[in-house]
Amino acid sequence: MKLLYFAWVRTNIGKAEEELSPPPQVRNVEQLLNWLAERGPNYAAALDRRNMIKVAVNQEYVDADALVAPGDEVALFPPVTGG
Repeated sequence: MKLLYFAWVRTNIGKAEEELSPPPQVRNVEQLLNWLAERGPNYAAALDRRNMIKVAVNQEYVDADALVAPGDEVALFPPVTGG
């Protein structure tokens, strides 16, 4: 699974992207975020404001119950403002 991190999520984790293989019990976005938060203090800090993080799976916005699979691209980013 390819994970992409943006803005303060990227800053806290310390990288823009990575390839990971979550355990088989990680089947949806919520479980993925929980698993990532357990990977260390940088991940925990990045996911501390989880309710603010938007998630896209294969370039489509999804909810926490959306399914994820090993070949997916998952992007995590905070809300974007601009004009």
